Amino acid sequence: MRRAVWNSAVGILVIFSLIGRSAKADDPPRNGDDLTVSVVSSTVPANGDINPYGVARVEDTKGNLHAGSILVSNFNNSANLQGTGTTIVQISPRGTMSLFAQIDPTNLPGACPGGVGLTTALVVLRSGWVVVGSLPTTDGMAATAKAGCLIVLDSMGKAVETISGSPINGPWDMTATETDHDAALFVTNVLNGTVAAGGAVVNQGTVVRVDLRTSVGRMPQVESMTVIGDSFSERTDPAALVIGPTGVGLGNNGVLYVADSLNNRIAAIPNAISRHSSAGTGTTVTTGGTLNDPLGLAIGHQGTIATVNGDDGFLVITRPDGTQVFSKLLDSSGTPPGSGALFGLAFAPEGLFFVDDATNTLNVLR
Repeated sequence: MRRAVWNSAVGILVIFSLIGRSAKADDPPRNGDDLTVSVVSSTVPANGDINPYGVARVEDTKGNLHAGSILVSNFNNSANLQGTGTTIVQISPRGTMSLFAQIDPTNLPGACPGGVGLTTALVVLRSGWVVVGSLPTTDGMAATAKAGCLIVLDSMGKAVETISGSPINGPWDMTATETDHDAALFVTNVLNGTVAAGGAVVNQGTVVRVDLRTSVGRMPQVESMTVIGDSFSERTDPAALVIGPTGVGLGNNGVLYVADSLNNRIAAIPNAISRHSSAGTGTTVTTGGTLNDPLGLAIGHQGTIATVNGDDGFLVITRPDGTQVFSKLLDSSGTPPGSGALFGLAFAPEGLFFVDDATNTLNVLR
């Protein structure tokens, strides 16, 4: 059966339509001056969690999940301590926000070393299950970061199981692909050796495929976990907690694209769904140019790769052949401008949704 492709930034709006281009690959790019950024909603729930990271679009209504809405995970608590956020909010395209889940670190349905600190790793499966990554700390500092886990929630927002243990170690971002009865999660991990290195770069970041058996009425069951990428650069950071391989997106050709943040490049791992061994750091699709610490990543029309920069607040669009065809400033706040503001993003008919950490909002580019 043909797989439906999903991403932590799930998309159905083609990128060429978004930027006002025709779908012809040889057409010159537009500069995007006719596109504007609008605030959709605050991402701060009643408990005060901030620092929105993960973004996922809900495709089908099930339980408390509403088709067309956007889920956002928060990484920090109200005291702005990284790795302590426990909430996922749901926001309609018109800006109505509600709490989808508040996960109790003391009452988890399974092992999650260190507790709860929700990351950019966030997907919604068609079967109604929500999976979110946890990279927890006790005080917001990298020295206390623990391996964490993946937390599975039902469509009502209740945590029902965890996925933990080797090779899950600091799940940072995630994408997924799904059929009627199984799913594969592709998870970047950034804690392999980073805490012990005390800020030095180590080349131990991984991409793990978690194969699941799924259905609407039964909890997902892990069938296998396979390291399909390794040796990515990573390090702890006082401002960002940790920097390493972040955004992932699955192209229609089975290639998994990875935002290799520290090396300022987009990598490609071929045969990601079926491979049984690691591709190392993959091949380089593009590097330099308008890329500047790529973090969040989403796949658009004809396999185009959308990334957001962690160091300057720009959106960058890259073709699968490595040509960077478009860039647009999304955030200019902070010092330096746009630094550390952008993580998760998702395509939708209404435009390109993205979170802004500097303002704790969900925004849309259209």
